[in-house]
Amino acid sequence: MTTPSPDLDVSSAATLPAEQVAERLGTTERGLTSAQVRERQLRYGQNAVASHRTRALVVLGRQLRSPLLFLLVAAAAASYFVGERSDAVIIAVIVTLSVGLGFGNEYRAERAAESLHSQVQHRTFAVRDGGAVEVDVRELVPGDIVELRLGDIVPADLRLLAVTALECEELVLTGESLPVPKLPGPVAPGTSLAELTSCALMGTVVHAGTGRGVVVSTGPRTEFGRIAVGLSTHHLDTEFQVGLRRFSMLLVYVAAVLTTSIFVANVALHRPVIDALLFSLAIAVGITPQLLPAVVATSLAAGSRRMRRRRVLVKRLVCIEDLGDVDLLFTDKTGTLTDGRISFMRAVPAPGSDASAVLRWGLLSTDVGANALDDALWTSPAAAAGRDLLDGYRRLDTLPFDHQRRLVSMIVADAAGTRTLVTKGAPETVLQRCVDVPDAARAALAAEFAAGNRVVAVGLRPAPAEGIPIAAAECELELVGLLVFLDPPKAGAGAALKRLSDLGVGVKVLTGDSAPVALKVCADLGLTGGGALSGTDLDYLDDAGLAAAIATTTVFARVSPEQKARIVRVQRRSGGDVAFLGDGVNDALALHAADVGISVDSGTDVAKDAADVILLEKDLDVLADGVAEGRRIFANTIKYVLMGTSSNFGNMFSAAGASLFLHFLPMLPSQILLNNLLYDAGQLAIPTDDVDEEQLRRPSHWDLGLIRRFMLVFGPISSIFDFATFAVMLWVFDAGPAEFRSGWFVESLATQSLVVFAIRTRRVPFVRSRPSLPLTLTALGAAGIGALLPLTPLGHVLGFWALPMGFFATLAAMVVVYLVLIEFGKRLFYAHERAEVPPHAPKPGRHLRRRASYFSTASRDRSPGPGDATR
Repeated sequence: MTTPSPDLDVSSAATLPAEQVAERLGTTERGLTSAQVRERQLRYGQNAVASHRTRALVVLGRQLRSPLLFLLVAAAAASYFVGERSDAVIIAVIVTLSVGLGFGNEYRAERAAESLHSQVQHRTFAVRDGGAVEVDVRELVPGDIVELRLGDIVPADLRLLAVTALECEELVLTGESLPVPKLPGPVAPGTSLAELTSCALMGTVVHAGTGRGVVVSTGPRTEFGRIAVGLSTHHLDTEFQVGLRRFSMLLVYVAAVLTTSIFVANVALHRPVIDALLFSLAIAVGITPQLLPAVVATSLAAGSRRMRRRRVLVKRLVCIEDLGDVDLLFTDKTGTLTDGRISFMRAVPAPGSDASAVLRWGLLSTDVGANALDDALWTSPAAAAGRDLLDGYRRLDTLPFDHQRRLVSMIVADAAGTRTLVTKGAPETVLQRCVDVPDAARAALAAEFAAGNRVVAVGLRPAPAEGIPIAAAECELELVGLLVFLDPPKAGAGAALKRLSDLGVGVKVLTGDSAPVALKVCADLGLTGGGALSGTDLDYLDDAGLAAAIATTTVFARVSPEQKARIVRVQRRSGGDVAFLGDGVNDALALHAADVGISVDSGTDVAKDAADVILLEKDLDVLADGVAEGRRIFANTIKYVLMGTSSNFGNMFSAAGASLFLHFLPMLPSQILLNNLLYDAGQLAIPTDDVDEEQLRRPSHWDLGLIRRFMLVFGPISSIFDFATFAVMLWVFDAGPAEFRSGWFVESLATQSLVVFAIRTRRVPFVRSRPSLPLTLTALGAAGIGALLPLTPLGHVLGFWALPMGFFATLAAMVVVYLVLIEFGKRLFYAHERAEVPPHAPKPGRHLRRRASYFSTASRDRSPGPGDATR
């Protein structure tokens, strides 16, 4: 059995004749045999650049990245060596439990993301055992013969055997934005990577034409692999992650001020330095919602599972929340607003022609499998009945369709050998290239557009006796007629548009179809209120003019890939979050430019690679589910943030104040950490909570000003009841240090655990907004554990003391008064916030997604961890 030559790489293969390369790789025109494929798969492995599977040690490393955690561990170690060993052990146990909770939640979230990502597959056609078969790109081996078509991502390094007007965009490798023409002939030795015209390289995109090549190198042995292996696959942060980081920095500043001032004050009061240091660090850790990353990861993982049940795959978990921020969706028309099941209706002849001639030339220029219109024409009853029209004709050469020309041309020969150039494509483009177009033909075209039908025009001209079709020859055509297709509006699309509107999401259509057809579909679905602009119109607008035009335009018709991307970029700079839904190669630039790129499982590989979200069904109603889910996740995250920061700030403020007038620490460092751990653990059920309907009606964004104001208003309210507890313990129960600490521990844990029921909603809790059962049970459970802990043997180990029954009666009254006061404060706070809501300001550019490669065997997702919350 012949195996590939070990010294044959793409550089050396490019200098050899194609036949010699195929011979050295042991392949023929029939491709490899199944036995050869199996042997080479074992020899060379998967055609994947790298594997990015979830690794427990990596997740654990992110949990341990917090600088506050390092300081706490260092202080515990110091405490151990100076004799305070019990405190050091207790702190170590609490830190371990906290890290363990965060690790468990984030690891499950990463596994969920990996499972979802693995379902997004990329396939290509390879010649094996004499026939073309569709295979997963990861199964390709050296010696496979691969077919390339418009929009394909080249799946391996190929030595080209045959091409037809093939051009590849090689920006990912060479940085050159212009597509490179490809020729099958060998190049001179020493030719640079950018000049290897006889090869198609992994990761590049077929910009135009078709080709066939033999696989020379796969996986990390490709040119792309050599570059990518040394690069980080970490995505730049999304707005959600940026918001988390900014919020974390706010907490760092607050913690730094509190920690420093408390440490200095305790040292000035002649407290032991180690006790002062541990207490100060415990204050710093206590004000930080340590399990915020776990809450976020749990919310995102649960959201991804719910979206998967709705037939949506999320390639990056954090993009679920970004989807909830969307307030404008740009979408294509076919398959989204229409059924996508295109059917051929009729042939409309130009004056002097007849319908059978239009059908004959249309069928002769059909490339089955290239696009939906050609497939609909070829499989139509009219085509089946008119197959005899093709007798005696042969198709010789093809100039494939591309998105700049919007045409496809073929040279066809009849039985007598007469050669004819048949050009078919967008009717405006074909008519521009025709001579003496009758007014009746223009009127017929306008009537079809007004009816909402899709139209393809067909023109002819004599072809030279020799040569292949070229773009310059697509002129001075004779119009034969029009091919008319029906793509009716999708049932349920109108209701989905209404639902998106109710969620505050506007929808605009970017289409390669004509403006009248798109406007007719939009009108049928109730998407009205704006006009249409063509790609030609856009060329006369600067960015400021385009930004103004977007607001009053519903349909952008006959737009190029570059124009789609420009529209998206301009809208992002104007404010709000932008999503783009597309599935073709011409959508890839816009998918990259959007805040959230959305494609479909049946889309082209380059579109799926550029997207953040993959729809298994092309349905706007599914998108509405995703928007609502993203907002629900964000709302629950903010619940935890508001509760955690206000309660923790209040408790730490109380601790700082009490430490100044008490002759003992108001709470031991281990008790502060335990309090924080129990509270955080009780909030891990927040991702299961319901969200009020009004919170889903509009996008929500990180507002550090609101968080800061909330903390400064409700934290002191919490402190009022802490100081009331201090007074009760000192003046009513005459408590010593252990009993005092026990009383404040129980009171602080009860108030901050139960305040969740008031802060989780802007409505009246339990009456107009009910929490989920898991959240109710965990919040009550945390408060209950705190009340019972001083009565247990473990409580004595932790330095607690049994409390009298009178204290619990007082505590119940204080909790009721506290919750009532919080409710009144909440109403005043949000009334004031509504009165001062600033206008929606434009945002700077958001996260930039470099082009991902599908040559990875698992997820590239990186769920937020403690590093995100504290960096």
